[in-house]
Amino acid sequence: MSVLAVGLSHRSSPVALLERVALDGRTRLEVMSEMAQAPSVNEVLMVSTCNRTEIYADVDKFHPAVAAITELLSWRTGVALSELSQHAYVHYEERAVQHLFSVTCGLDSMVVGEGQILGQVRNALKDAQAGGSLGRVLNDLGQRALRVGKRAHTETHLDHAGADMVGLGLAVAGTRLERARADNGPRAAAAPGAAAAPADCPVTGGTAGPAADVAAAVPEPQSLTGLRVLVLGAGSMSALAANTVARQGAGSVIVANRTFDRAARLAECLTEAYEPIRSRAIPVDDAPVVLPEVDLVISCTGAQGLVLTRDQVLGAVGADRRRPLVFLDLALPRDIDPAVRELPGVHLVDIEDLRQAAAEGADDTPGRAGAISVVRGIVDEEVAEYGAVRRAEQVAPTVVALRSKARTVVDTELQRLNGRLPDLDDKTRGEVTHAMRRVVDKLLHQPTVRVKELAARPDGGSYEAALRELFDLDPASPEAVTRAETVQPPAPLDRTGGLQENRP
Repeated sequence: MSVLAVGLSHRSSPVALLERVALDGRTRLEVMSEMAQAPSVNEVLMVSTCNRTEIYADVDKFHPAVAAITELLSWRTGVALSELSQHAYVHYEERAVQHLFSVTCGLDSMVVGEGQILGQVRNALKDAQAGGSLGRVLNDLGQRALRVGKRAHTETHLDHAGADMVGLGLAVAGTRLERARADNGPRAAAAPGAAAAPADCPVTGGTAGPAADVAAAVPEPQSLTGLRVLVLGAGSMSALAANTVARQGAGSVIVANRTFDRAARLAECLTEAYEPIRSRAIPVDDAPVVLPEVDLVISCTGAQGLVLTRDQVLGAVGADRRRPLVFLDLALPRDIDPAVRELPGVHLVDIEDLRQAAAEGADDTPGRAGAISVVRGIVDEEVAEYGAVRRAEQVAPTVVALRSKARTVVDTELQRLNGRLPDLDDKTRGEVTHAMRRVVDKLLHQPTVRVKELAARPDGGSYEAALRELFDLDPASPEAVTRAETVQPPAPLDRTGGLQENRP
C-alpha cells in the first residue's frame, strides 16, 4: 500500500483549466468510485476547491495507478490527456503525504495560511466516505492531515499573518470600487459599529477559530462602508463573505440562493449579529432584478454553469449605468460571465485577478515568513512520525507470519511426541505443550518487539527483509497485503510529454 497524489492547482495550471476539471458533488462521488475500482487502486480521496483538484489514492503499483487516474479524469472532464499531462503534478509515498499536510496547513493555498482549507479537506473525507471510496489508509491519513492543520494554526500565527480568499477578494474588489467611485461624490455614511456574531448561529458562526482569526487579521477597508451587497449562494464561503462585509460596515446585504430557506437563515443570522444592517433573502432567479439596487455582488454558488450572464446583467443595469457595479466571483467553475467586463460601469474580480494580487503581495506581511518556516517544520515532523507509524504497521504481518510458522513447528513436534509417547497422562501432556509454547513465545518476543522498533526507522524495510530471509518466510504471505511493489517514480518529462513529479 502506497500513497499517490495526482493534481492540478493554481501553482501549476491556468484558471481556465482548473475550471474545466472542477467537478460537482455528485460527479465527484462517481469519479472517486470509478477510480477506486481501477486496477492497482484501492482507495480514493478527492480534494476540490476553487484553487485545486487533487486525487489522493492508496495504490499497489505506481504506473498503472497514475494511468488509470489520469485517464478517468480526462474522460470525465473532457480535457485531453495531453493537456492534463502538461499541468498535472504527481507525488508518491512520503512526498504525497507531505503535500497533503502542506495543503491542509494552508501552505499551498493561493492566500498562504487561510483556514478554510481545513473545512474543505474535512468535507472531502466525508464525501469519500459517503461514496464508499475511503478506506482505512486514506481515512487515517486524512484525519492526521486535519490534526496537522489544526496544530499549525494553533501553534503559529500563520493565519494571522494574511487574509483568506474572501478577505483578499474583498480588498481587491473594494479597491476597484473605490477607484470607480472616485468621481461620483462622497459615499454613503458609514454604518454604525456592529456586535460580534452570536455563538449559536449555525451559518455565520460566532465562536473563535481559524476563520475568525483570519477575518480579524484582514485590514478593514473603508471602501465597504455603507455599500449595498448581493451575495449569491449560502454555503460556507458565501456565509463567510456575508459575515465579513456586514462586519466591515455594509449598509445592506441581500442573500440569493437556490434553496431559499438557507438564504433566509443566513440573512436572519446577519440581522441578529449586526443589528443596524438591513438583510433579506431572495430566490436566486430574482438576482438580476436586484442588481440595480446594489454596489457589490459576491458569488460562490458551486453551480456548474453561469449564474449571471452578460445579457442578464445588461438587461438589469442598462447600457448607460453610471454608478459602478463590482462583481467578486469566488467560484470555480465561475458564476459570472467574464463578458460583463465589456459593460459600462461594470467591473469583475475573479480567481485569476486574486491569483495575481496574491502573487504580488506574497510573503511581505510582517511575521509571515517566520510563521511559514515554523509550519514547514511542523509538517516535516508530522510526515516523519506518520512514516514511522506506517512502517511499523507494515512489518506487523511479517511478525504474524513468523509466529504462525513457529506455532506450526510446535504443533508438528507435539504430534510427533504424542505418537512416540502415547501413554502420557493428560496432565503431563498439557504441561509439556504449555512449556513448549512458552519457550517459543519467549524466544520470539524480543526479536519481534525489536523488529517493530527498527522498522519505524527510514531504513526499516531492511530489517523486515532480514527477518523473512532468516526464517525462510513466504514473501507473498506478509508482503502482498502490506507493501506496494517498490516502484521509483519516473523522472520529470518535458512539457510536451507526460506528468510532472513535483519535488518539495
